[in-house]
Amino acid sequence: MKPFTFDQIPLMMNKIHDKLEHLEKLILRISNTKEDKEDILNIEEASKLLNLSVSTIYSKVSRREIPVNKQGKRIYFYRHELMQWIKSGRIKTYLEIKNDIEKRSKI
Repeated sequence: MKPFTFDQIPLMMNKIHDKLEHLEKLILRISNTKEDKEDILNIEEASKLLNLSVSTIYSKVSRREIPVNKQGKRIYFYRHELMQWIKSGRIKTYLEIKNDIEKRSKI
């Protein structure tokens, strides 16, 4: 590594900051992925996560609208499955729809 001048310090600090920010994002993504896949929730925890009442969750389970795991009379949820379920209901923006149409017309 070459020595740098005093005038280069702000530039070097920005580079260091950007690299640290990138590393932090990578670490958070890796740790969240591991935790999310292993997190098992009971109905009360799922209720808090989804901001739905317990009775609403039971209704969705009985209508098979929500991913669930059953052991005997107890039901459990995987956090990552619930998050995927939430994301599956996402409504596309006008721009996303327009881009999809343009991609299809090119094919």
